[in-house]
Amino acid sequence: MALVPYDETAVVGLQRFHKPLATFNFANHTIQIQQDWKQLGVAAVVWDAAVVLCTYLEMGAVELRGRSAVELGAGTGLVGIVAALLATALGHWQGLCCCTAVCSPRVGLIASPCVLGAHVTITDRKVALEFLKSNVQANLPLHIQPKAVVKELTWGQNMGSFSPGEFDLILGADIIYLEETFTDLLQTLEHLCSNRSVVLLACRIRYERDNNFLAMLERQFTVSKVHYDPEKDVHIYKAQKGNQREGL
Repeated sequence: MALVPYDETAVVGLQRFHKPLATFNFANHTIQIQQDWKQLGVAAVVWDAAVVLCTYLEMGAVELRGRSAVELGAGTGLVGIVAALLATALGHWQGLCCCTAVCSPRVGLIASPCVLGAHVTITDRKVALEFLKSNVQANLPLHIQPKAVVKELTWGQNMGSFSPGEFDLILGADIIYLEETFTDLLQTLEHLCSNRSVVLLACRIRYERDNNFLAMLERQFTVSKVHYDPEKDVHIYKAQKGNQREGL
């Protein structure tokens, strides 16, 4: 995400972004996200697209268990946090565990804090990482934290830190808004995706340039709209390389 400081009195109707904490309930957890509009601007508040994407993941629309996932432009980290919680919760609810020595033998009930599920990498630019880490550490139980890594990623740069096609699931919430980043974002998606990877992008279509990005995306990926929240006016698009339609 871009880091754009704002004057608190200059923007009308955005009072919720100036609250130091935003509280959500996902995956049977109460999640409290720190916000810091004054210092980090749009990267440090929770936008509606993130909430809609979390809700979509909670609906079970994609398989998280045993997958590798990455969140791009994570900002506050809400989507990555929820992905990590859901993946672990899915393993517990379904009685799937490899820690037989310490877990309950009763089918479907696991008493220990074992971890089964996605390995989630939560990324943003270097300047936002400490803020991002603080939210991740505050909201993930200690036994889940090893499954969630906060890592620097500036789109189109330092790609050598990530293996080509490394992730099964690529998540992005409201990351389509700066036209000058579109080419770098596409290059990043191309690098991180294999032919079986699934990209989920949640966004509000505010300007024609947003549609222009989707058109650029369709030149390299098969793209479909899989969800729309009319109350928040947020779309979720699914993208996969070429004509590959299988996956999560």
